[in-house]
Amino acid sequence: MNNLTTKLPLDHWVEAFVQFLDDHLGGLFDCISFVIDSLAGFFTALLTIAPAWLLIALLTLVAYRVGKWRMSLFTLAGLLLIDNLGYWAHTMDTLALVLTAALISVVIGIPTGIWCARSNSVQNVVTPLLDFMQTMPAFVYLIPAIFFFGLGKVPGVIASVIFAMPPTIRLTNLGIRQVPKELIEAADAFGSTAGQKLIKVQFPLAKPTIMAGVNQSIMLALSMVVISSMIGAKGLGADVYRAVTQIKIGTGFEAGIAIVIVAILLDRFTHGFQTVFKK
Repeated sequence: MNNLTTKLPLDHWVEAFVQFLDDHLGGLFDCISFVIDSLAGFFTALLTIAPAWLLIALLTLVAYRVGKWRMSLFTLAGLLLIDNLGYWAHTMDTLALVLTAALISVVIGIPTGIWCARSNSVQNVVTPLLDFMQTMPAFVYLIPAIFFFGLGKVPGVIASVIFAMPPTIRLTNLGIRQVPKELIEAADAFGSTAGQKLIKVQFPLAKPTIMAGVNQSIMLALSMVVISSMIGAKGLGADVYRAVTQIKIGTGFEAGIAIVIVAILLDRFTHGFQTVFKK
């Protein structure tokens, strides 16, 4: 039976398509690489320009503003522990990559979600792509990223953006579509333009849902940045990967604790800012 079955050369088709993109869009990929590398470098410089104790103090104050004393106490204790264990520099590298990937995901994701909310045709085209992006194993994204952008932080950010963007698009689309039609009709009755309806009616009411999507994108970006250590991205993921390959349980546990602290802080800060903006 197997002799009568001809395997589709899907792998060759994909490789030919990727090679075609590399041959004809090499300049575009170089431009993207430069922008991402510069953005990640900016965040790294911003996070490391001040001594660790000063940044810890500032983040503790911000935590008190968005989450009161319990949040500020956890922030202080968690960041002091990271600094004490010697992972401060690597944590800042990881945070810079996460901020870069999250910013790109939001800049692309929110307008795409708004576009989907305004057009059913666009939604029908984008939804299968989002399904594909969310169900494809995360490690697979590393392969074309390496091919187009080489090793280092740039392919790690690219893979993180692809992996992390869908929640922002989906929940932006959902939030805007859930705005009551009565409010839209009232805005139309007052002669509001499409832009005015979006900014003054739809976006404010959809903001909690949109922020939930941004929060999910940040968490996914963090998880993918850690995986990206396999292709040369710096940060805590590299410590975890090194500990796994060298079977250093203690080192892996320390780096893992640092990642958990960063993940909790990013999650709480996102929710906290959402609460502050509601006031």
